[in-house]
Amino acid sequence: MFSHFLYLLRSNGLKVSLTEWMTLMEALNQGLHGSEFTGFYHLCRALLVKTEADFDRFDQLFLLYFKDVPFEEEVSQELLDWLSSRDIPEGLFDEEQELLNQSLSDEEIEKMFRERLNEQTSPHNRGRYWIGTRGMSVFGNNGLSPRGIRVGGSSKYRTAIRVAGERRFRDFREDTTLDLRQFQVALRRLRQYTGILNSAETEFDVDNTIEDTAQHAGMLTVRYRKPRKNAVKVLLFIDSGGSMDYYSQLTSALFQSVSKTNFHDLKVYYFHNCIYSRLYTTPIIDPKHSVPTDWVLTNLSSDYKVIYIGDAQMAPHELVGNYYMGGNGKPSSGVEWLKLLRERFRYSIWLNPSDRPEWGEYWSHSYDVIESIFPMFPLTVDGMEEGMKKLLRA
Repeated sequence: MFSHFLYLLRSNGLKVSLTEWMTLMEALNQGLHGSEFTGFYHLCRALLVKTEADFDRFDQLFLLYFKDVPFEEEVSQELLDWLSSRDIPEGLFDEEQELLNQSLSDEEIEKMFRERLNEQTSPHNRGRYWIGTRGMSVFGNNGLSPRGIRVGGSSKYRTAIRVAGERRFRDFREDTTLDLRQFQVALRRLRQYTGILNSAETEFDVDNTIEDTAQHAGMLTVRYRKPRKNAVKVLLFIDSGGSMDYYSQLTSALFQSVSKTNFHDLKVYYFHNCIYSRLYTTPIIDPKHSVPTDWVLTNLSSDYKVIYIGDAQMAPHELVGNYYMGGNGKPSSGVEWLKLLRERFRYSIWLNPSDRPEWGEYWSHSYDVIESIFPMFPLTVDGMEEGMKKLLRA
């Protein structure tokens, strides 16, 4: 059944084994797809796709093969059309409704959303109950609720718990940020091994064991070598607070991943918006827990691999103006500090969880300036991998 679909997946790089395919056939025989096309899609993806990085490729091939089968979407086009009007004035903010919306659990919101989808028969906006826009409802877009499910429209306040009708892993290789596991996989690329001097040969040497065993006519000859250690030293600078609060979960995952990777040395410092005369040892940006930036420039060798994490968005005067008076020959602007760090640490990249701002030159200015100083990569699977390669060949 659907054997051509199996061959299509395989010919396009998805490694589907016969065991996995027969498991899918057994699941279909047991009715685990619920006799629904949507259920069949989810069952196929769960059993045939091994990594989230292949979800988008699978979706494209699935839609290509089953293009003539009507696919039931979560949100109807009629409802999306109701929510696309741009001339609806903003509703009134209701503090009592705000508290009520905040008290709802994600499960309660999901249940209520399914009920509204079945009940709603006409457009409703500036309200608190139906799926609409500009109101206090927990469903719709461009509303005033502190949390809810976005339906249509574009992100504005970033308070949605999810986006209805959106594929969770849309184009995962290029535009979806990483989680803890993907960070760890990407960071493994940042390795330069060296043998530990004056140490015993205690590490099993697979290649030489095979070669020597073959040379001795199959008689097992075990070989050992001195243990190797990752010689890479990493310096991590993380933007904390303000607009970066939205990415706090992401940066936390990165910090955990870096901490679990066996680098020769790892030092982590925090800053807010831009680096100035002090760096902080905690994300709270507390002066009591800080070190002079000069100390880092003077005491850390230039062979550190430096990774900056930040959205590169701030008021232009914070970056290029003499906002922070240096004195005594010290830099007086953020851009001067960044250039000084770039000169000291040649192996540097900037990972950005955000796209370049498109809402005006004022906010995109700092992004462009920082991108001109550091090689900048998006904080995605492909961006992370390219960044690690850049650090090793800089």
